[in-house]
Amino acid sequence: MFCGSSFGGDPAYRQAAEAFGAGLADAGIRLVYGGGRIGLMGALADAVLAAGGEVFGVLPDFLRTTEIGHDRLTRLEITDSMHTRKRRMFELADAFVSFPGGIGTLDETIEIITWRQLGLHTKPILICNIAGSAQGLIGAIEGAIARGFAAPGLRTAYAVTEGVAALLARLTPLQPAPPTGADRL
Repeated sequence: MFCGSSFGGDPAYRQAAEAFGAGLADAGIRLVYGGGRIGLMGALADAVLAAGGEVFGVLPDFLRTTEIGHDRLTRLEITDSMHTRKRRMFELADAFVSFPGGIGTLDETIEIITWRQLGLHTKPILICNIAGSAQGLIGAIEGAIARGFAAPGLRTAYAVTEGVAALLARLTPLQPAPPTGADRL
């Protein structure tokens, strides 16, 4: 799960994080996320825990004070760097979900799409559009395609869902898709 360490400017973001967390727990899906207890990350983790679910956080040591590591998780793993954090989250996840967030969330989402494009994984990637939050990211990807910097097949590397109910409906039965080669450069 990639999401913001702040709440953003629309209460819909926090409401969606809390609804998604409860939905994950209800579906028996373990949350793997960045390990913080603030912002959308904290609201999401708290919602999963409150509903009886399992939460695995991965937090770089230097962010313990900035993102304030969550101390009530099922498990919190401390890493030595952001790179190790990303790699560890990749190893633990069966699928990737992107919610609203800042530059870090965009970085993580683009990187996991890039890894998919390069054939490094076939895990599902779901971008949840909450109150228009995904429009900028999708616009940037579409701009790269329109200008010839990415192949149109890149669109098959991820799916966009409109809201939490659609996200949960797509996530619950999802299995990794085989690579098609169409999303390669």
